[in-house]
Amino acid sequence: MTWELEGRYVENCSCEAICPCTWSNLARPATNDDCRAVLAFRVDRGAIDGVEVSGRTVVLAIVTPKLMIEGNWHAGLLMDQDASDEQIELLTKVFTGQIGGPMAGLAPLITEFLGAERAPIDLDVRPDGGWSLKVGDGTELAGGALQGPESDAPVTLTGIVAHPAGPTLTVTPAPSTRWSLLGIDYAGEDRSGFTAPFSWAA
Repeated sequence: MTWELEGRYVENCSCEAICPCTWSNLARPATNDDCRAVLAFRVDRGAIDGVEVSGRTVVLAIVTPKLMIEGNWHAGLLMDQDASDEQIELLTKVFTGQIGGPMAGLAPLITEFLGAERAPIDLDVRPDGGWSLKVGDGTELAGGALQGPESDAPVTLTGIVAHPAGPTLTVTPAPSTRWSLLGIDYAGEDRSGFTAPFSWAA
C-alpha cells in the first residue's frame, strides 16, 4: 500500500512555554504531571492506496505519562464530518502507524487506542504563523508565532528527530486552551504550541 500526504500541522499541549518533550525528542519530562496534547493535520493534498484524501482534517488527542518515552499513551482520532467511511479507515491506518510513515515510530508508545470518530472541525492556519482550531462544541485552541525582540522572523525549533511533523517547528504559544476530546480534558493558559508544514509518504 503506497500513500502520500502533505499539508499543515498545528499542536497544543499542556506544557508551559516551549514543550520540553518536543525539543528533547521525548527524553525530558513534561512540565506537569502528564502531557495532554492535541495534534491537528490539515491534508491539503494526499492519496492513500489510490483513494483521494485531500481536504480532510485529522485531529489526534493524546494523554501520556510525564516522561513520554515511557509509553502508556492513550490516543484517539477525530476526522472532519465530510470524511467517508473509506477515508476514515485509511487515514486511521496512517495515523496509527499501521502502514509506515512518521507515526509508525510513535505507535509502540500507544497502549490504548480510543478509536476514530467524526466531528465538526475548523482548522485555520494564517501566513503569519498564527492558527486556530475548533472541534465540536468543547474545544477551542489558538496560537500565535513567537518573535524575537529584534526580528520579524518567527522563532523556530530545528533538528527535531522524533516529531511527526518534521525537524523544524515554528513556536506558537497558546494564550488560552480549552478542550475535551475522546474523554481527555484540559484547560489552561500560556501553553506550548507549534505549527509546521508536513509531508509524508510511504
